Amino acid sequence: MTRSFTLVDVLLVLALLSDASWAAKGNSCCKQTNSGEIRPHSVSITEFGAVGDGSTLNTKAFQNAIFYLNSFADKGGAKLFVPAGQWLTGSFDLISHLTLWLDKDAVILGSTNSNDWPVVDPLPSYGRGRELPGGRHRSLIYGRNLTDVIITGNNGIIDGQGDIWWNWFWNGSLNYTRPHLVELMNSTGVVISNLTFLNSPFWTIHPVYCSFYEVGGELRLFFWMNSQVTVQNVRILAPHDSPNTDGIDPDSSDNVCIEDCYISTGDDLIAIKSGWDEYGTTYGRPSTNITIRRLIGETQSAGIAIGSEMSGGVSQVYAESLQFFNSRTGISIKTSPGRGGYVRDIYISNVTLANVDIAIRFIGHYGEHPDKFYDPNDLPSIGRITIKDVIGENIKFAGLLEGIKGDDFLNICLSNITLHVTSDSPWNCSYIQGYSDLVYPKTCEPLKEIVSPEQYSECYNLSRHLWSSSNQNRGAWLRSW
Repeated sequence: MTRSFTLVDVLLVLALLSDASWAAKGNSCCKQTNSGEIRPHSVSITEFGAVGDGSTLNTKAFQNAIFYLNSFADKGGAKLFVPAGQWLTGSFDLISHLTLWLDKDAVILGSTNSNDWPVVDPLPSYGRGRELPGGRHRSLIYGRNLTDVIITGNNGIIDGQGDIWWNWFWNGSLNYTRPHLVELMNSTGVVISNLTFLNSPFWTIHPVYCSFYEVGGELRLFFWMNSQVTVQNVRILAPHDSPNTDGIDPDSSDNVCIEDCYISTGDDLIAIKSGWDEYGTTYGRPSTNITIRRLIGETQSAGIAIGSEMSGGVSQVYAESLQFFNSRTGISIKTSPGRGGYVRDIYISNVTLANVDIAIRFIGHYGEHPDKFYDPNDLPSIGRITIKDVIGENIKFAGLLEGIKGDDFLNICLSNITLHVTSDSPWNCSYIQGYSDLVYPKTCEPLKEIVSPEQYSECYNLSRHLWSSSNQNRGAWLRSW
């Protein structure tokens, strides 16, 4: 049976990582985050009858508290304080101009009764629940059409108690798609920070349709200059055999910043998405301008993945200072005939890997489709992907790069990569084209050509200076493990 993470596990992780190099240092790439903003009005959940004994259901208390605080939305906003205790609850909605603050000894527990997670409509860019036709269970913490929302605290815990959902998944008894732990839709100015998220039933943090296009005038300008969604200094934990427990999944959203996080789950640590097959291409909401910095973690899937649901398009992804260990894959792009859409202008750098099966994996035939109405001739466009400054120890395969026949993945650029590989066939490539330089072991034939000055523009964000960068400090990271 799958074992959930407990408070003891969390304390062990905190002790191990208290001095880790991934902790926040220096300037942040997330501009003007306001997780410490002081709200002029504040209440405690206990004022609404909540009992923190771990067994009393407090859904009504959370709902009533937030309903009351809504009256302060135009008066500078409000703060809902969750003190020490174990606060069992079903799904509840957030409001604009709200801070949900968890004390360091506060634990919000998701109910193990599926009736406490209402069923809502499927996302229009998916056309159905991700796991089953029809609706889907609403997330534990949910919000839509919101502005200025902060979920934070002094490393309090939000625990989805997902093992019961995982068992329902494994034995085939689900009636609807499992819920996320946090989902915010069509929202701007979202900050999630300084918390631990445990045992999500499904994907953990899911910002979807969070886009500056949803607001106008001065707000539009403000949010264009700043992150729509900031996820900062969080820990996300779920057992490695828990199904589909992705860490953070930006979905059809722009201006998302993820930094200084530790994630250990049963699926992709970060998965960037934008809708599924014909529903995603029709809805047409891309994910763009996604920044990921100082991420560390392990998983039985990928450290950073794009797709497989990417039919609305994914572009301008910048990821750096990544450490993945004891994992199946480091960097992954997943797509399939019928997806449509595009993945382009991707820049990933400064990656360290240890005990990883596949350092880089592109999958052109991932397969899953929502229904029989997708167009198998709607081929995705994959290109202008730069991966540089990667080092790895005890890697089985350097790269398994599989494009699509008649739809090559183009301008794949690899630079300054050194991997200590155990396989006799480190690279396996098909239907890709691109360039490589300073890559060990030597790449496959389609990537062996060294880029010339007139071709620099074909490699995304890779200037001549960067391309010719020296191979310094390659061994330093090994001494840190």
